[in-house]
Amino acid sequence: MGFRSFLHRITAPAPSGKPLEGPCKMVCVVNQGLKMGKGKIAAQVGHGAVMATMKSGVEKPMNLEQWLATGQKKVCLKGHDAEHLLDLEKRAKSAGILTTLVHDAGHTQIPSGSLTVLALGPERDVILEEITGELKLL
Repeated sequence: MGFRSFLHRITAPAPSGKPLEGPCKMVCVVNQGLKMGKGKIAAQVGHGAVMATMKSGVEKPMNLEQWLATGQKKVCLKGHDAEHLLDLEKRAKSAGILTTLVHDAGHTQIPSGSLTVLALGPERDVILEEITGELKLL
């Protein structure tokens, strides 16, 4: 745990709400249609993970707490293209799963505004499996 995380934990008010049961994870679905290099994929997944973590702290703090308590599991999966990621996002939102879209700034390999990653969660494993269970690992 970093120093800022430690300070936050001892100074922030305790999250309220019903605690989640069972293991949680975050899923990052990568747009394979863009043909990004390994480093580019790593950077985009990093953006997605940070954005989703920050968003969950505001919108679903109990999910964040359970995810942190259960090891911060992250899984990267292959998405076909931007349309596929948007379809997954729609399905996830209708299931009440927190979604985060990552669009590239266009400074390096791919055009500005390209949809690179869909981050889902943190959420309980079983709920995410319903949306992403058929996807292959990156």
